[in-house]
Amino acid sequence: MEVKKYSSYAEIEKDLEILKLEKEISYQKLVLSFQKTRENITPQNVMNGIFSSFKDYLSNSYGSIFQSILPYIIGWFINKKRGN
Repeated sequence: MEVKKYSSYAEIEKDLEILKLEKEISYQKLVLSFQKTRENITPQNVMNGIFSSFKDYLSNSYGSIFQSILPYIIGWFINKKRGN
């Protein structure tokens, strides 16, 4: 890092003000990021994420096998309940 040489106190004050503003901007970005994260971690969003993962899993080849077998399983339960 290059050492900066100042010729007046005004230059020092100006750089200190810039650094102070940059620090405040970084802090506000951090606060905003925390708020967005907190808003995204709600029970509804977590459940939506789980269900979307489950849906993606079922949409693969296992899902098509499961979907083709499901009517037979439902029919078996219906017939079992009726006593057939």
